[in-house]
Amino acid sequence: MGPPRSKKRRPTFRRLLKTSGVKLENKLKNRQLKQQNVAKKQRKEQKKLRQAVKDAVIRTPRPLETYRRRPDEEEGEEEFLETLPTDMMEDGDLQQMTAMARQASFITRDLSSCGPVHGGKKRTSDVVRSYEKVPRKMARTEEKEVIHLLPIKDRTGVIPQSVERVVNKPSEDEEEEDEGPADEPEEVENEGEPWSLAGLSAAEREQLRAQKINQMKLRIASLGSAIISDPVHNIKRLKELRGMLMESDPCVAVTIRKLVMVSLMEIFKDVAPTYRIRPLTPAEKAVKVKKETQQLREFEEGLVSQYKFYLEDLEQTIKDWKQKKKKRSQAVGFQSYRSLAEVSARCLCELLLALPHFNFHNNIIVALVPLMNDPVKKVSGMCCDAFKKLFHQDKLGEASLATVRVISGLVKSLNYNVRPELLRTLLSLRIKEVEMKKDIEDTAPKKKFMNNKEKKKQLSRMQRKWKKAEEKLDKELLEAEASESKEKKIKLHTETLNIVFLIYFRILKKAQKSVLLPAVLEGLANFSHLINLEFFDDLLNVLQSLIQSGDLTNRETLHCIQAVFTILSGQGDVLNIDPLNFYSQLYRMLPRLHAGAPNDDIIIVLRCLDAMLTRRRKQVTLQRAMAFVKRLSTLSLHVLPNASVGILAANRAAVHSFPKCDFLLDNEVQGSGFYLPELEEPEHCNAQNTALWELHTLQRHYHPVVRQFAVHLSRGAPSEGSAALGVKLSRRSPVELFGDYSVKDMNFNPPVAPPATKKKDRFTVGATLLDAELQSRVQSVLTSCEEADLDFTTVAQHTHTNIGTLPSK
Repeated sequence: MGPPRSKKRRPTFRRLLKTSGVKLENKLKNRQLKQQNVAKKQRKEQKKLRQAVKDAVIRTPRPLETYRRRPDEEEGEEEFLETLPTDMMEDGDLQQMTAMARQASFITRDLSSCGPVHGGKKRTSDVVRSYEKVPRKMARTEEKEVIHLLPIKDRTGVIPQSVERVVNKPSEDEEEEDEGPADEPEEVENEGEPWSLAGLSAAEREQLRAQKINQMKLRIASLGSAIISDPVHNIKRLKELRGMLMESDPCVAVTIRKLVMVSLMEIFKDVAPTYRIRPLTPAEKAVKVKKETQQLREFEEGLVSQYKFYLEDLEQTIKDWKQKKKKRSQAVGFQSYRSLAEVSARCLCELLLALPHFNFHNNIIVALVPLMNDPVKKVSGMCCDAFKKLFHQDKLGEASLATVRVISGLVKSLNYNVRPELLRTLLSLRIKEVEMKKDIEDTAPKKKFMNNKEKKKQLSRMQRKWKKAEEKLDKELLEAEASESKEKKIKLHTETLNIVFLIYFRILKKAQKSVLLPAVLEGLANFSHLINLEFFDDLLNVLQSLIQSGDLTNRETLHCIQAVFTILSGQGDVLNIDPLNFYSQLYRMLPRLHAGAPNDDIIIVLRCLDAMLTRRRKQVTLQRAMAFVKRLSTLSLHVLPNASVGILAANRAAVHSFPKCDFLLDNEVQGSGFYLPELEEPEHCNAQNTALWELHTLQRHYHPVVRQFAVHLSRGAPSEGSAALGVKLSRRSPVELFGDYSVKDMNFNPPVAPPATKKKDRFTVGATLLDAELQSRVQSVLTSCEEADLDFTTVAQHTHTNIGTLPSK
């Protein structure tokens, strides 16, 4: 057989003719264009060459720099020229050399331009860059000093200018003689400054100080505005501004340092990028990059270094104040270091909140966490508030985890001798979800992906194609939902919560009688629904032993009860536990609350009631619910209005959860026995045999919302009708109502109307109710009395005469 036939289709002869004609036309056009371009280039080169020759002939050689010679040098040069032999060169040779020198462009051209003469027009940027490469300062000779002036620019390029100045240096013997006395006037001047200030009056010294401060303010403002307007090119001015932190003038040192600290803080907040800057590797530094990229790298490197030095200055100021160090310069007294340290702490707090994504954020946390335990309340309160705000705004959890780690190490290192406010900041953590236990995760159904063998066995070709497309779509949907970031967030929250519980459990185990116990119990009540099931039994036993010990205050006991019912309302639903003892403890504590300081503890009671009665209504008996409703009604009589509103709202929720509580609205007895209000067991106090007479008293309360709730409950808490509550009150929880009607600002919400006047009005309306005949007779009697003139003297004389005529016995 012959060679295999090519499957490629061969073009026809007509098509070949057509194609060749087009190619010939294209070749002809290309050749013409090339010839035109070559001719154009030649014309340009000839024009440049003619211009260069013309410039070389016209221009005179100009040196790079001009030096002025001394007279003795000129005389020496003339003597040297006279001694040279003149018979070695003829006049014709000298003229020929001069002509050649004029024609040589490489001799006559300006040496300041780095490019060739025939290289065409140079760009202005290249000229400026070449001029920048020339050193600014010449090597100083023993007798001369070269002063560089501003350059001159013409059409040929940049021409540098300079001037020489003769320096008269004294001899070595004179210098040695003057060394001794030269130091003494400096000391006299330094010692004379305080004398000059001491000679001024107080007003003059204050005026001089104000002038210096205004000058420094203007300088700080100019530097700051220059940096903010163009941070990439003016980043080096940060060093100049940071150098003002070392102000040595004792009169203005404290004020200037404070102003510079705050100014740098605002500049860094404005200039810092929204990403973390990492250091470049040696390989990345060796790679050549664009000019813009190199500028950006230099800017980032300078910004990070200046930011690091600034943070070190702030931290060193705080350390000097804490360690009570005294500086050598003594420009700032030790008494002023406290105010400087407070400003430094404030700047660090602002940077902590404004730049959580930027470099050295963990270093700021390490510097500020010990200040949360500072004895100065202003500094500790400032740092605690900053970390609370950081916890609130931290969405991912990295900053929260770093802070909790440092707090745990600080508490352990100080052997639990820390302020309670340090632990109360942990209540602001935004932890809503954590990783579940592994066995629960294993039991959860997972989506199973089939391998290739299973697909071939079970699916057809078309089904496999659809399955592949479906899996690809599922992966894209997972990427769109950002499930990876959610998993990372949950992982960070789980690790954070483990450290928090480690702190709490250590204190419960080793320092039960410390001042940290209330904060620990409050934290357990806040996060106990996220604890693993295996810790529930031990934690309930510890809390019960703490309550039964009797060493806790009312607030601590309420936190223990809240923690127990928070546990049981979360994952503790699977535990078959009846916390009857905790119900009895809360029932026993209610009469201890009143309108004084314990009024703020009512909010904890409301949270406990929500978890004990409303959420666990299926596990609570009717007797227990009625006993709590009766005792809460009694408590509402002697607390503040916001607490009364919250308690009545909790009673309303209990009546809705237990409809048979309307027995308390009837005067009839529902069973044997009588109510025992002093009994501390809610199951056996016979609350069904009493009535809520407190509601009638509350209907005459001075607060309008309390009156409205009392009328609503006395009618059976209806959802419709005239006694129903409005939407504003019915849809809010008891805790929210307690906060809405708070009286912390010493005013009522809504305003309470003033009491009515007790002065009785005149009897004007009664006359219209009398009979017409009776009214006319009354009117006639009143008018006759008004018309008659009463003379009491005559009446008195008549009386005396009657007394005198009385018969004697």
